Amino acid sequence: MDEKRQLKGMSKDLSAVLSAVDHRIPIKKNTFLFQQGEEVSELYIIYSGRVQIGKISPDGRELTLRICAKHDIVGELAFEEEQPKYILNAKVMEDGEVGVIKKQTLEEKLLVDPNLTMEFLKIMNLTYRKDQTKFRDLVLHGKKGALYSTLIRLTNSYGKKVPDGILINISLTNQELANFCGTSRESVNRLLNDLRRNNIIKIEKGKITIFDLEFLKEEINCENCPIVLCTID
Repeated sequence: MDEKRQLKGMSKDLSAVLSAVDHRIPIKKNTFLFQQGEEVSELYIIYSGRVQIGKISPDGRELTLRICAKHDIVGELAFEEEQPKYILNAKVMEDGEVGVIKKQTLEEKLLVDPNLTMEFLKIMNLTYRKDQTKFRDLVLHGKKGALYSTLIRLTNSYGKKVPDGILINISLTNQELANFCGTSRESVNRLLNDLRRNNIIKIEKGKITIFDLEFLKEEINCENCPIVLCTID
């Protein structure tokens, strides 16, 4: 990422603060930038690669909340806490590179400019709201609804219009889809097979094409939330 480029969804001033990274590090697939329970010390800006944000339950089940990619901020800040702990995991999905921003450095820069502080907090709050809507879908709609909701969010984040529908232009395994739903791979396999038999979707080379998006929305009584809240990134 060119540090002079304005980061998406941010003012030039905040982009400049966040682009002034302490250093860069390579990231490798299946490693962690941070894990829940560790002390918060850094934030990260992704230059390349993808990072999966989620939690692992006490019984070992994995729940994925979102996928972060180029220009996204990864991390947590809690200004009111002296030693905040990460409540989520950041697992690397694809090799790449990130810029590291020290928590103390960022706090010092933000706290001298109330406008930048408010802007940053609004951005972080939006991320939390996205996570809350994801939890809502999991609680209210069960396994089937969780999968349908995930497919809808994937179309909003990675959807590409094609002649026969909407192609989700990212390859995900059934296990990765199951992690978004907080369920087993076997359950997701059955649900995807049902959708294929009913000609709602097709799967080719690991990518899903949605033929009937409205069917998925109707099945979960979609409230047509703002797109900014209904994404997977």
